[in-house]
Amino acid sequence: MTAARRAWPRAAVAALTSTLWVLCALPGAARAASEPGTGDITPAERLIFLTDHLHGVAAQTELDYAFVDSAQPSHAADVVKVLVVSPDNAKGDAQVSDHGGNVNLPIGGLQCNPAIIYFLEHDIAEMQGATGGQRRYFQQRLRLALAAGPKIENAPGQFGGKQVNTRRIVVQPYLHDPNAARFEQLTGKRYTFVLADDVPGQIVQIRTDVPGPNNDFAHPAHSETLSFQSALRKLPSDRMPAKPAANAPRASR
Repeated sequence: MTAARRAWPRAAVAALTSTLWVLCALPGAARAASEPGTGDITPAERLIFLTDHLHGVAAQTELDYAFVDSAQPSHAADVVKVLVVSPDNAKGDAQVSDHGGNVNLPIGGLQCNPAIIYFLEHDIAEMQGATGGQRRYFQQRLRLALAAGPKIENAPGQFGGKQVNTRRIVVQPYLHDPNAARFEQLTGKRYTFVLADDVPGQIVQIRTDVPGPNNDFAHPAHSETLSFQSALRKLPSDRMPAKPAANAPRASR
């Protein structure tokens, strides 16, 4: 695991008012005033950032996601955990943790599944470290790609052995980037978001792919995925099973 990978969750958090994710939450008029060339929030932006993905998830439910980086020699998955503290995440107090412990994220009051912000914060921090580019520049490219109104595709999928209806959004933020020469290795980079109402937390998978030579996505040069694994109901600390009394009868061996 690279030093950048270990350090990104803490180093990547910037002021809320300057982040892509909060700008996406602004009403159309306010957003247009703050950023030229933008208007009403698109269905893609709404689905990713402004949907209450954790509605219907009980309090003290842990949603586990596998994070896989193709650059890691073993391709071993880290586990990203989202703990839903209040029912439906009504208080916006879901907690995120990974191999390094708790992760503070610039949620800015958004009700979306914080696993989305986790993945995108990581992605932008890695691009910034790899290219020396500005964090806000990468944020803006992705925001503009989503603000352009990409298609939301409906497709059948599988979850828990059952068929579910998924929604898929694909964007390539750097494809027509006027500064592409500075970040040539990122020009074809593709982001794929897959969501389904019947999956707890609604996030099925988020994926990025940097294509191989000749725009080969079948054999990408680099991929990262965050994929839903399971939902685990946890007991609150004040309801943990009591320890048996010292003189309680013991089970026979």
